[in-house]
Amino acid sequence: MEDYRILAINPGSTSTKIAVYQNTNPVFVKNITHPSEEIAKFEHVADQFHFRKEIIYRELEEAEIQLDKIQAVVGRGGMLKPIASGVYLVNEAMKRDLYEHPIKEHASNLGGLIADEIANSLPNAKAYIADPVVVDELDDIARISGHPAFKRISIFHALNQKSIARQHAKSIMKRYEDLNLIVVHMGGGITVGAHQKGRVIDVNQGLDGEGPFSPERSGTLPTGDLVRFCFSGKLTEKEVIKMVVGNGGIVAHLGTNSAYEAEQRAQNGDKEAKFILEALAYQVAKSIGSMVPVLRGEVDAILLTGGVAHSKWITNMIIERVFKFAPVYTYPGEDEMRALAFNGLMVLKGEVEVKEYI
Repeated sequence: MEDYRILAINPGSTSTKIAVYQNTNPVFVKNITHPSEEIAKFEHVADQFHFRKEIIYRELEEAEIQLDKIQAVVGRGGMLKPIASGVYLVNEAMKRDLYEHPIKEHASNLGGLIADEIANSLPNAKAYIADPVVVDELDDIARISGHPAFKRISIFHALNQKSIARQHAKSIMKRYEDLNLIVVHMGGGITVGAHQKGRVIDVNQGLDGEGPFSPERSGTLPTGDLVRFCFSGKLTEKEVIKMVVGNGGIVAHLGTNSAYEAEQRAQNGDKEAKFILEALAYQVAKSIGSMVPVLRGEVDAILLTGGVAHSKWITNMIIERVFKFAPVYTYPGEDEMRALAFNGLMVLKGEVEVKEYI
């Protein structure tokens, strides 16, 4: 068996995760945390490029990783134009959109940029991204909102949703492309996707908080009340956006963005914490139910994943409301590093076709 080496890079708002895989085995995994005061020195996300790159090089050197053996560097995909699912070679058009014209400033934009810089310094490596959050496979009918001034768009946890869907398909000895699945990613944000034969034909827009509320997002709010609040003069536009994304959901109700902490409080008799988590499970279940008719009632399985899926109490509250739709499986956590590395491995083994970003 040929020895493949892949470096995966996943920049987050206050962390940079890196991992080196030898075939399917992780040989080095590191979560580098960045104090908020350190990140605050940079006006724009793109300004962090050299800072984060040098830290990655230092960690790899200290771990005595032989960089010349790396054959693929796979970065977390950023806020690009809407693209189809898959693995993309980092090219000049992609770098331009990540650096100069991002749809939104986001730490994940650095993933492809740093991957390209490192790959260019190595003798036999190329840089890729895989299933960024802007993966768009929506059916046209799913794009329609109630007013032509607004169009529904696809921004969701594509990397983890696709990875878990393929993992489930493999576990039951079927192809992802032959299944109809509802996949629920529950992390700081929550997205619920309808996967029809390998395509996510409908999903809530998780970046701006559409759908169920989550540990940090308000979810879909009463429209009229929100409009009136925006024009009340109480908060600036930036503050309202922060209220919806970042300071909404569980943290707004309970003062913590940790679902685990909220659950501990609930288990210790905190009635408010218990009620809010029940409401979260209720809203997730409603969103799952809304995807059943999208798939015309033909649902092979419902998959619950993400950090919140570690809570059996929360997942059980969801399952008791949706189990009649289809069998429910839990895949706790969000192993994005594994997903990035495995996408790189599939490229090296010739199992997937590398796409071009235009």
